[in-house]
Amino acid sequence: MKFAVSLTMERFSPDVPMSRVKNNLLELARMADQGGFEALWTAEHHTIECTISPNPFQTLVWLAQHTEQIRLGTSTLVAPYWTPIRLAGESALCDHLTNGRLEFGIARGSYQYEFDRMAGGMPQQEGVAYMKEIVPAVKKLWAGDYAHDGHYWKFPVATSVPKPLQQPNPPIWVAARDPNSHEFAVANGCNVQVTPLWQGDDEVEALIGRFNDACAKSPHMERPKIMLLRHTYVGSSEDDIARAAHELSVYYNYFFAWFKNEKPIHQGLIERIPEEDIRANAMLSDAVMRGNNVVGDASTVIARLKTYKAMGYDEYSFWIDTGMSFERKKASLERFIAEVMPAFAE
Repeated sequence: MKFAVSLTMERFSPDVPMSRVKNNLLELARMADQGGFEALWTAEHHTIECTISPNPFQTLVWLAQHTEQIRLGTSTLVAPYWTPIRLAGESALCDHLTNGRLEFGIARGSYQYEFDRMAGGMPQQEGVAYMKEIVPAVKKLWAGDYAHDGHYWKFPVATSVPKPLQQPNPPIWVAARDPNSHEFAVANGCNVQVTPLWQGDDEVEALIGRFNDACAKSPHMERPKIMLLRHTYVGSSEDDIARAAHELSVYYNYFFAWFKNEKPIHQGLIERIPEEDIRANAMLSDAVMRGNNVVGDASTVIARLKTYKAMGYDEYSFWIDTGMSFERKKASLERFIAEVMPAFAE
């Protein structure tokens, strides 16, 4: 099983300068590169300070100048925000500017708040149909001249300029949850990325079960890869681990506040949630966060990851975006590299 890291610039206060946020991302990326991670993933988000990544291609090109080996992925390009020709050309150029290290990941999108501003208010759930139309179109544009007459986009004969450096194209990853998305990905030769979010390992098993079912329905296709994305923290003591569990509880309370699209937003920052409300949310309690996410000392983390490897996951992505301080993220990543990854060395 290979390891990846999921990184996006986070800013939770207007008092924190962007220069510090940017430099923190760069330092973590360099650590991951030098520590032997297979890939680094960054998402696409707009108008939200806690996930600053309006164009992941720009971020990856910048990181390519400061790293050597690590592959560089767009964990979630949001399909409805793009057009096929623009997406094909920009991703292909990114592949050249990263010296062929691009991993092309795409999804339907998550926050209705963003869809209200980026996609004319269309329901977020409709994004999956855009994804299913744009992925085959981009692949054909990468290959050569292609005219498209689809439901969402129409254009005469065109081609990707430039063509990707990797041939026939960069690896494609589809973020999947429901069975139909798994089946689409496998049938179209795409790898699959999944996340159970705050849920436990029963959801992790269900996700790979859907993937295996999709592979069985397309026996003529070579089995693609599947990657599991989970919030992870390698702690140094019981108190440290307990603190991380609470920080994840806070994170997920804010995640759902964004997802529900109900709280006031000012300057890209959401209204604060009182600590007593966070403590009262049993679904996202500290104990649930510790039990469901991969949170513990090195031996606990190793045991959980070996379970995922046995399930059949090809890659595990260390989701480091948690709202924790940079120093705590860095310490956890250092422990993961030094104490966890050697247990999986081939």
